[in-house]
Amino acid sequence: MTTDSEPAVRSKLLESFATVFPDAKERSLRVFRAPGRVNLIGEHTDYNDGFVMPMAIDFEVRSLCETNRSGKLFVHSIQQQQTVDFTLDETTPAARGDWSDYVRGVQLQLSSGGLHLSGVSLLIDGQVPIGAGLSSSAALEIVVALALLDAMHAEMDRTTLARLCQRAENEFVGARCGIMDQFASANSKAGHAMLLDCRSLQATYVPVPEHVALVICNTMVKHSVATGEYNQRRGECEECVRYFQRFLPHVSSLRDITEEDFRELGTGLPMVLSRRAKHVISENLRVLQAGQALREGDLQTLGKLMYSSHASLRDDFQVSCPELDLLVELARRFPGVYGSRMTGGGFGGCTVNLVEKTASAQFVNYMARSYYEKTGMQPDIYVTTAADGAGPIDNSQANLRRCTESKALS
Repeated sequence: MTTDSEPAVRSKLLESFATVFPDAKERSLRVFRAPGRVNLIGEHTDYNDGFVMPMAIDFEVRSLCETNRSGKLFVHSIQQQQTVDFTLDETTPAARGDWSDYVRGVQLQLSSGGLHLSGVSLLIDGQVPIGAGLSSSAALEIVVALALLDAMHAEMDRTTLARLCQRAENEFVGARCGIMDQFASANSKAGHAMLLDCRSLQATYVPVPEHVALVICNTMVKHSVATGEYNQRRGECEECVRYFQRFLPHVSSLRDITEEDFRELGTGLPMVLSRRAKHVISENLRVLQAGQALREGDLQTLGKLMYSSHASLRDDFQVSCPELDLLVELARRFPGVYGSRMTGGGFGGCTVNLVEKTASAQFVNYMARSYYEKTGMQPDIYVTTAADGAGPIDNSQANLRRCTESKALS
């Protein structure tokens, strides 16, 4: 979680940069940030051209870089305590199967768009929990893209930026994710949830009441969207689309199927595919209802929709796990909780909980104690707020030489 002041963040990153890349030139560098996200409702709907309601959180990834003429991209991750390098003109680059693929994927997408680097030294530092369903990968992609664009004195609108980073994850990393994570990291607004149409990419910002706390509970069961189960669910949704296209030629995604269409035409689907389609169709309706409830301040209705969403993800889309189900059931029993559900791709990760702010401290203690008693695992629990999307840290130009000299004198 972001706790240091922006000057302190810049100073720490510049000191680290000078240590990792001692041959760096004496020039001004800019520090960029990109947040993770939590999704209030609308899971596995984004790649079906549906509706989602995410918000950025105050966990972020930061980056800064300097160009050179090495012909290579050197990248150091403070979080991973690792430096890797890539040859920029490599004709058939292969994925390595680790965090650096997200960086490489973004660089390759920029290059394919005509934005070429002669060489770069890149430093990244992340706070977003990895494998928790809070979009650490999307935050990494967005912040790397912003730093590299700045190094090349290039600009890109936020929708194009989100699409580029999505392609990096789809095509190089191999995760067939939708657009939500990258779009939310790039475009969120502090204090608001984002009701996003993933087909048109039209976003409406809905204020989150100040008396409500967002509490994220981490099962400590890690997941990766690059693994088979997530991609399998997307493939199953595509099978459903092909089935409905036999009767409705206009259909291009499950977004186009109404509840009436499903009742009348879906009887010929195999049971597993019927469940997948049922979830997506009902989840899209829940998101629209949730957006209206939040606009009206009707948190009771919003909470019920969150519980219904989790049940659908558990029973029909089958992406939950016992630990997620336990966290939701524990939250349901606690006074002051409006709603709870799994968030992210599933198979582990986190729940998002809408809690009365005055009860949040007691809720955190209750969840930590109860989950440990049931599982023997201590959950990570974060009380967070809806944050702004990615960008430069204010007044982030700082002189590397000055920072290095200061460190030498200390």
